[in-house]
This record gives sequence, structure tokens and C-alpha cells, in this order.
Amino acid sequence: MRSLYYIYIPIVAALAACESDLELQSGVVQWMEWPAEVVTAKPFPVRLLVPFPACYHWVFKPGVSADQSAVTFAPYFLVRKAAPVCPPTVADVTIALPNPTLDTVGTAPGLAVTTARTFEMRGSAAVYLASPSPSAGGTPVRTFGDVVVRLSNPDTSRRNAAGLVFWRVDNTGCVRIRPLAYVDGGLGFVLEDQADTVGLMYAFARGYFHDAATPVCGQTRVFHLLSRN
Repeated sequence: MRSLYYIYIPIVAALAACESDLELQSGVVQWMEWPAEVVTAKPFPVRLLVPFPACYHWVFKPGVSADQSAVTFAPYFLVRKAAPVCPPTVADVTIALPNPTLDTVGTAPGLAVTTARTFEMRGSAAVYLASPSPSAGGTPVRTFGDVVVRLSNPDTSRRNAAGLVFWRVDNTGCVRIRPLAYVDGGLGFVLEDQADTVGLMYAFARGYFHDAATPVCGQTRVFHLLSRN
């Protein structure tokens, strides 16, 4: 099989930034969602939650690349070098507020195969996370999960997801998990196994969304947890 050359390394952007009032800042992926299975050679959408530089003007770049084994998102920002301008804030803050986060959809390049096979989905991660390998810019990269590439008829019933999460119990007694970077005010995702919460607080969780045979907390679309660490 021919090598995949769908690589978007931010070299050109970095050179342009050096000659302007912009500078390059690496980003980290705190949450990722993507189809569990896709068809060969067809690009597919990937949801990313990426904290962005607060108080600055910036342009986001997903920094996506693909090779024979994995798709990697190494996002970065082109940030204006001018002094930051932040809106006024209340001085007495008693709770920790989440970092402002970009909720966006990136496009993974089509993965050409001759037989069905699996590719890893990877993303730049914060330095305190387990990191199997460094990215080109030095930011650690970790595996979020995998995607199955088929010649035809991919199963579209599941959507894989992974990232930093915490869990909470809502006012109906239902256990839900939320990405740490999720700041839209939503309640999060219903956990399929309501008793499986050990080690889920501020953990890196992997799993998938699917339609459960039996509703959980009145919902059929639930999050099935595969692992946490």
C-alpha cells in the first residue's frame, strides 16, 4: 500500500509567523470524538475540544497528519504578539473556572486501505499526561483510541470518544460524565454502567457512544466506558 502523504505540518505557518506580528503556540486536545468505523479513502469529521489562548487574538490550525498507522491532531494557534487584553473579572473568585475552550470539528484525511484494518487516533496532550511519543514540536502525543477503516459498509452506530473527564450525579440521581473542557453548561453524557465510577474523577477516559438496548436514566444514547487512567 502506498504511503499516506496527507501531512499538514505547521512549517509554513511558523515561517510566516516569524515574519509578522504572530507567534505560534502549541495546543492540546482535551477531548476527541470520531466515527468508530469509516470507509476507505474518505475524509471524516473529528470533534476536538482545545483550550485556546485567552485574551489574545488568534487563528486556530488543527495540525492534522496521517501515516500508515495513525491519524494525529497536533493543534496550534497563530497568536498576535500584542499585549493581552482581558475583560474585567470579579476579584473574589472562590471556584476554579475552566480554561476557555474551542469546540471545533477537524477533518481527518481519507485512509486508503486494500483490506479492512485499524488505525490509531492520536492527539497532542498536556505534559502531565502519559505520552508514548513526542510530537515534532515537543508536545507529548497520546493515543485516544482507534478507527476501523473498511472497504465499504462501515458500522455507523458507534462513535468513539476519549479525553479528560470528571463525573457527577444530576438531580435525578443519574451518573453523568463530562469532559473537563466542556463549558457549554450541559449536564454531560449518561454513563451506561451507573456503578462504574471508581477512578473516573479527573481521569483520561476512553469509550464510545451507542444506543443501549435498555434505556439508562431514560436515555438510549449512552457512553460505554472502556478504560480510564
